[in-house]
Amino acid sequence: MSRRCVITVGDLGEFGVVARIARRLPQGESVLLGPGDDAAVVKAPDGRVVVTTDLLIEGRHFRRDWSSAYDVGRKAAAQNLSDIAAMGAIPTTLVVGLGMPADVPVEWVDGLADGFRDECALVGASVAGGDIAGSELVVIGVTALGDLAGHAPVTRSGARPGHVVAYAGRLGYAAAGLALLGAGIVPADGPLLEAVEAHRRPRPPYGQGPEAARLGATAMLDVSDGLLQDLGHVAEASGVGISLDPAAFPVGEPVAAAAKELGTDPLDWILTGGEDHALAAIYPPEVRLPPHWTVVGRVSDGANVKVSGRATGPGGWDHFRA
Repeated sequence: MSRRCVITVGDLGEFGVVARIARRLPQGESVLLGPGDDAAVVKAPDGRVVVTTDLLIEGRHFRRDWSSAYDVGRKAAAQNLSDIAAMGAIPTTLVVGLGMPADVPVEWVDGLADGFRDECALVGASVAGGDIAGSELVVIGVTALGDLAGHAPVTRSGARPGHVVAYAGRLGYAAAGLALLGAGIVPADGPLLEAVEAHRRPRPPYGQGPEAARLGATAMLDVSDGLLQDLGHVAEASGVGISLDPAAFPVGEPVAAAAKELGTDPLDWILTGGEDHALAAIYPPEVRLPPHWTVVGRVSDGANVKVSGRATGPGGWDHFRA
């Protein structure tokens, strides 16, 4: 009887795992000195560097029985690259910290690295290095760097009364997919599978971040925790109110199909669902927006975010909210 030998992370040791990952992640033009030394050296063409960091924790942000290692790598890269784009910048470099149990198969690590590689390839970014340590759960910490290419950063504090609210990308897809998985529904194909895949592997509209900066967006952010909650940050930072028109939001076929399957109002996912990493931006009313930007509301005097004139609660994800 043949026996299959499974090599685990613990068999390779820390250096062996880091070296294996490095071989699967080719370095791009932004990296002058990659893995192998105490620190990497990367370019900063603009003279300024946009920096963001985020965590993914097994059981909270992903489950290994719901998502492949490749999916997790794509997702971990995407949520950080999207934050760079939300500042109007071009993502250039990632640095990754990885904690994991010793019994994780090396093949899982390979899949994770491949996911990082392919997501970074969408924007021409590179993984410059990182660190690895033992952990009871898989924990992924990512720091992303970006280049403003001569533009001013687009912050959350520039919204003014009379401006319009628009978004690019998808809303409600990832929340619909998560709800399906939570209900024990693992579709094989069709719109329901597309919703589940959106939870596993988001598709941020990376190019629309720098585009928004060129068009004159006065505020912008990545929709990671739900549109209502995230626009609430814009309203607070800018000292304004925001009014949304629920009829202005298109309902994608996967979202509609999942809502029918689970007996849910799809607008709930669109307004409060996170992890699609759409970009929400505020524009002066005279800006002519390309068709991939959907206008869904206006900025006014006052405070907070309203839907159809009614005040809303936080309406999104919060790690510490009961």
